[in-house]
Formats: sequence, C-alpha cells, structure tokens
Amino acid sequence: MVSPESHVEARAAAEAVARRSYGKLVAFLAARTRDVAAAEDALSEAFASALANWPQNGCPVNPEAWLLAVARRKMIDAFRAENRAGIVAGDLSLVAGADAVVPDVETQIPDQRLALMFACAHPAIDAGTRAPLILQVVVGLDAKAIAAAFLTSPAAMGKRLVRAKDKIRQAGIPFKIPEREELGQRLDSVLDAIYAAYTEGWADAGGTDSGRRELTGEAMFLARLVAGVLPQEPEALGLVALMLHTEARNKARRNAGGEFVPFAEQDSDLWDLQMILEAERLLRGAAAFGRIGRYQVEAALQSAHVYRRRTGQPNWSEVVDLYDSLFAITGSPVVAINRSLAIAELRGPSAALHAMPDVASDARIADYQPYWAARAELLARTGACAEAGEAFEIAIGLERDPAVRRFLQTRQASLHS
Repeated sequence: MVSPESHVEARAAAEAVARRSYGKLVAFLAARTRDVAAAEDALSEAFASALANWPQNGCPVNPEAWLLAVARRKMIDAFRAENRAGIVAGDLSLVAGADAVVPDVETQIPDQRLALMFACAHPAIDAGTRAPLILQVVVGLDAKAIAAAFLTSPAAMGKRLVRAKDKIRQAGIPFKIPEREELGQRLDSVLDAIYAAYTEGWADAGGTDSGRRELTGEAMFLARLVAGVLPQEPEALGLVALMLHTEARNKARRNAGGEFVPFAEQDSDLWDLQMILEAERLLRGAAAFGRIGRYQVEAALQSAHVYRRRTGQPNWSEVVDLYDSLFAITGSPVVAINRSLAIAELRGPSAALHAMPDVASDARIADYQPYWAARAELLARTGACAEAGEAFEIAIGLERDPAVRRFLQTRQASLHS
C-alpha cells in the first residue's frame, strides 16, 4: 500500500519539474511536429502518469527524461488514434524517430525553448497573441494569469491562444531563431513575454508562492539567454538591465515583520549594489547602439529612481520626460498611471489627477489594482477623503498580497486620523 507521504512527495517532485522544465519539455516535444497543443496534451498526460507511478516506484533519477519518454508515447498513441487514412503518418514518424534519443536537458532543450519562443512570435500569428502564447507554452502560465497581465478576460485570452497554436501547426511555422531581417517582427513579443513572466513572479514579494517565486529566476534566465544569443540587440540588453534594477531591491520590499515597504521608504543599503552596477553597464552598452526602445527607457527610469534615492537630489522633471517618451512608445495605461504619480511630485496632486487615465474611457484599468491605489493616494493628497476612501476600498478588494492589503488598509484608515 502506498503511503500518503509518498503521494505528497510525488506531487511535490512533479510540481518542481513543471516549474523548472515545463517550457523545455514542450519545446522539445513540439520541435519536430510543430503541434504545440498535442505536445502540451501529451505532457499533461505524462505528469498524470507520474503522479500514479512515482508514489509506488519512487521519483526517477532524471524525471525530465522520464516525462519526455512517456509524453512521446502518448503523442504516438494520439496520432495513431487520429490517423484515419495515413493523414498523420509524417507526424507519427517524426515523434517515433525522436524517441531514439534522450536529450540532455541542460544543453539541447534550452536552445529549442528559445526557438519555440521565436516560433510563437511569428508574424503569421496575431500580434496581440504572440507574447501571451509564449507565456503559456514556454513559461507555463495559465490563461487566467496571462489575461490579468494583459488586462483582458480569461475566456477571450483562451480562445486567442487556441487559435494561435492551430496556426503554428497548420502553417508549419519552423522552430528556429530567425534571420536578422526577421528579428524586428518577433523580438519585441519575445521580450514582452519574458518581462510579463518576471512581473508575475515579482508580485510575490513575500516569497510565499513557490511557483511565482521561481518565475523571476526563470524570466531572468530567458532574458540573459536572448541577450547572449543577440548581443547586438539593444532592447534585449535593456530588458536585462531593467530586470536587474528591479531585482536589486528585492530584499528591501519587506521589513523584518514581513510588512510591505513602498519604494520611497525602502532602506537603500539593502539594495544589491552589484546588480545595480551591472544594470548600469548594460544600459550604457545598449545606448551605444543608438536605437532607443521601450526597455531601455524603462531601465533608464529605474536608474533615475535609484539615483534620486541614493544621492537625495530630486530629478522629477527628468523622470516625467522619460515617462513621456515611454508613453509615446507604448501608449500603455500602466505607463500613464506611473507618469501621473511622477507629475504629482513635480506639479502637485491636482495636475496628476488630471493626467491620470479615466476608467470610464479605458475599461482595461477597471480591475487594475495599482490604478485605484494611485488614484486613492492622489485624492487623499487633494483632501478628497471620501473619494480616496472609496478608491482605497476598490484597491484593497483587488489586491492578492495580504501584506499589501494591510498597507492599503492602513493608508485608508489614516484618512480619518
């Protein structure tokens, strides 16, 4: 009889492999057939088999290779079941032929994962779906998390992702790093997906969600992988610089009691100086190419914030100029919200509220917690306490992190003190 502890251990091992290697495994399975959906289905079945097998027989020495072998057999069975008149004979031979080789997970698979990312960013796929597709296929996020990152509904996002996978299979989109002249159509989507994965992991400041906690490391790995393969692409360097600047502050985001500490109140002595110096070096290297883009500007903004905190010299005019440039590039309501907070420091809260995007005309921000938190702070600074309290109430309801909720509740309570 299998003990409950064995089931717990097997599930923990499977979850660890999924966090560590999901994208690698999908990339390897789909590289030959280009059928991403079939690879995901087969891998899902392989994980189910692992939960049945590992409690009895123990976790294998190489769990990734075990899962690959099982997933390949599942794909072969699925192709045989669907093959009514030799329609998928080519796919079947590709999968069967691949079964002869057990890949080295640490060498072969990462390259195929990068190739899969660029396949998902192919111009034949709708531009708005490329980055979300990478997040699901390579990073392993579900449609709900992806929808939240891109300010849309899970149902709509799910339909878009299914159509995109069909496009890869039907169009026979190759899994490869594109030629230089094709990069411009694809690199932005790859970088957007990596950064979205990073921000999803960064949201778990307390480190209580193991899946989200490991996302930051995975995203950093992918960003460095892209920058290493494409060292002449300044935006790839800019993204690594941005993520390093952000990651450098990780230890200062909570106090000794685990409570949330906003950027303006963080102890800068806790920041990782080596990460900051590396970020600055990469940002200077990116600027030398003379091709400015979103991630370079975002990294420059982080650099400006760090400079102000470390020197005590106000630079809000420069920060607003950088936000103006970033908004011109992205048109993002998130950028507009952050820009309004910078304007508050330069011209006051009334000017900032005027610059804030209007939820009535942009439904994307209706459920975006930082919008309501920022609006509440600005309203409080103008003395509109009742409106500020309502905005805080919405922000509190939308926030997932208990420590941030407590921080917002404290700010709301201070309106009446």
